[in-house]
Amino acid sequence: MFRDRDSMIQPARLERLTGQHVPRILVVDDDLELCELLTEYLQPEGFDVDAVFDGLQGVERALSGDYSLLILDVMLPGIRGFEALRQIRAKSAMPIIMLTARDEDIDRILGLEIGADDYLAKPFNPRELAARIQAVLRRTSSATREVPRPGPRRIILGDLELDESARTIRRQNIEIELTSIEFDLLAFFMKNPVKVLERDEIVKQILGRESAPDDRSIDVHISNLRKKLGRAADGSDRIRAIRGIGYILVVPVKSKAR
Repeated sequence: MFRDRDSMIQPARLERLTGQHVPRILVVDDDLELCELLTEYLQPEGFDVDAVFDGLQGVERALSGDYSLLILDVMLPGIRGFEALRQIRAKSAMPIIMLTARDEDIDRILGLEIGADDYLAKPFNPRELAARIQAVLRRTSSATREVPRPGPRRIILGDLELDESARTIRRQNIEIELTSIEFDLLAFFMKNPVKVLERDEIVKQILGRESAPDDRSIDVHISNLRKKLGRAADGSDRIRAIRGIGYILVVPVKSKAR
C-alpha cells in the first residue's frame, strides 16, 4: 500500500534471494499521510508494510496470521484502538505497539494493561519506531525460538513454579496466564532472587532498549504482573519497589530451582 509493488522486489522474492525472513508489519491508523510515511521509511529498514484505516478491518487483518507485528493507533473509526487491542489479545499473542497522544498518559497505561507490548507517543521519529519494532521482534523471536541450554529449566520459589521450556507459570499448581513480556519479567526476577534489579537494567533486558526519563512502560508491566501473581501467603508483596533504584523479588523460605 502506498507504493508501486511492481517496481520493487516483492517480499517473497526477497526472501528467496536472501534466505532471510522479511517481517510483515501491519499499521492500523486513520492518518493516511502517517501510514504512507511509515511505509516509505520502514520498507528500506527491512520490513514489508501494509496499512488499514479503521479498527474493525484492523482486527480482521491482525488475526489473519499474516503479520509479525501490529502498530495500532488509539483513535480509530469503527472501533477504538483499545477495543481492537482487547479483541486481538483475546485470540492472539502477536506483538503490538500502540501509538498514543503525547499528553495522554492514561492511554499509554491502559494500552499496556490491556496487553500492548510497547507504546510510542505522537509525534515521533520513524527511526525510534523502527528501533522499537526491532527490539520487540528480537524479544519475541528469542522467546519462541529459544534453543535448549544448560541450567535450570524449572524454578520454584514458594508457591510459584516457572517452567522455561513450556513458558508457563503456576501458583499453587494453578496456571496463571501471562503476556510474553510478563513471563520474561518474572523469569528475570526468579533467576535473580533477593537481588535489587535496577530499573534501567530491567528495561534493557526485557524491552531491549535504553530507558527514557518519561517512559513508564516497564513499571506498568511490573504492576500488571504483581496483580496477576497476587500477594504472597503472608500477605506481603512478591515484587517490591526500591525507591530510586528498581525492584526486588522477595524470596520465601524453602525455594529451589531445578
